[in-house]
Amino acid sequence: MFTDSDLLQIHDKGMTIKAIEKQLECFRKGFPFIDLDRPATLNDGIISFSDEEKEGFSGYFDEFAKASEIVKFVPASGAASRMFKHLFEFREKFSQGINGLSLLSSETGQDPAEYFFNHLSEISFYDELTLRIEREGLRIEKLLEAEDFSTITDFILTGKGLDYANLPKALIRFHIYPEGARTAAEEHMVEAALYATGRGGISRLHFTISPEHRTRFESLINNIRPACESRFGVRFNISFSEQKPSTDTISVDENNAPFRNAGKKLLFRPGGHGALLENLNEIKADMIFIKNIDNIIPDRLKPQTVLHKKLIGGYLAWIRENINGFLVKVQRESCSTEDITAMARFAERTLLISMPPSFGNFADSEKRSLLFGLLNRPVRVCGMVKNEGEPGGGPFWVRDSHGVTSLQIVESCQVDMKNPEQKKIFSEATHFNPVDLVCGIRDFRGQTFNLRDFVDEETGFISIKSSGGRNLKALERPGLWNGAMARWITVFMEVPIITFNPVKTVNDLLRQEHLTG
Repeated sequence: MFTDSDLLQIHDKGMTIKAIEKQLECFRKGFPFIDLDRPATLNDGIISFSDEEKEGFSGYFDEFAKASEIVKFVPASGAASRMFKHLFEFREKFSQGINGLSLLSSETGQDPAEYFFNHLSEISFYDELTLRIEREGLRIEKLLEAEDFSTITDFILTGKGLDYANLPKALIRFHIYPEGARTAAEEHMVEAALYATGRGGISRLHFTISPEHRTRFESLINNIRPACESRFGVRFNISFSEQKPSTDTISVDENNAPFRNAGKKLLFRPGGHGALLENLNEIKADMIFIKNIDNIIPDRLKPQTVLHKKLIGGYLAWIRENINGFLVKVQRESCSTEDITAMARFAERTLLISMPPSFGNFADSEKRSLLFGLLNRPVRVCGMVKNEGEPGGGPFWVRDSHGVTSLQIVESCQVDMKNPEQKKIFSEATHFNPVDLVCGIRDFRGQTFNLRDFVDEETGFISIKSSGGRNLKALERPGLWNGAMARWITVFMEVPIITFNPVKTVNDLLRQEHLTG
């Protein structure tokens, strides 16, 4: 099936033939759907705390952080082009002779491009845009007066101006402050200083980026680091990594044969955000916060986010302390019957881990062995917000092939929507996954788990794409917070909706939550 040229191409990506054959087998077999048991809801899979408890666990986190290495992990390679979808569509309409904003209005209301231009002076990158236009001897006021929106659009999207269509979201200016506008990456630095500062006053932040943008990231960080460190009294340790070529997946044609491009080369595609498990697996820390690059808010709203980040971090630290204390006793063979009973209760009531029905009849040695295997795993505490119609995954109780239920974050593509019962369960979700995670990746000995050992390989999915006008099948690896963490100990906690304010379109920057004035 593979030529010598193919073998060289595979080798150069850091892949093996065995891995490629496994991917081809996935295309042939497909992936089973998740078996939903019920949605996770408050007091049935999702916990919540009183204000007093929140303050308590937040304080617990502060004490933990003083002696610990804390990292904030931010996937930041996502392109900003999708943010500007409405402007691309406007430019296409403009090229067809539509040259007035009023002509864009639809029967369903104001066109997004019309709204954007009507509020352009409020957008976070307005001052920078104005300067770029002035460098070309033009004035933005005159362009607006003449309704020359096409020229303004070009200055936003292309290299003649801001070049935002070719940048990652991380480098887009999100919020305006008296001292200047901040990019999304800068806002994550501020957040990291507020809750991801650990031992020695070091705030560690890790961005996953695309290689072509590394220089711009490094330049941005170097320019703002001194002022940010001085303001918050911290020292930043900021690192970058790129999605590994070895995590790409092979594409196939409609007959599941390797897809080849016009040059007869095998076509590989990025394996989705699940590929970032390899990047996460290289982080060494006592605690890792994970948050998407576009979910960031201005300073006036940060206190709630900081409180709840510390809350989920404190709760994770408390869970790990309980687990580690028990596992150390098991290792030292100093674990009593009372210890086993207490830890089984902790596993069932606090961690919501299902025990075998016959657990009570096990000998103590069998109970210790079972609990050791159930508890010696990575732990994640995931913030969940009330579902207000956002597309995406949510928290569910899921049954495995043995009928055992566990808590999982599930996307719609993992569910058989042709099955009325499964579709109904998915639609009944009360909460939404905002990608608000804190992870404990070290075991009771202080050694880092190999996160590859806890992936459910059966949770990838196949999608239809195209290349060169031909359809192809693409394979995505188990999602980073879905199947890639399926075998972790998982706790879901309700957090307020104000902690979730993603920027999916440029007009989101005009929402009240993202305005600083």
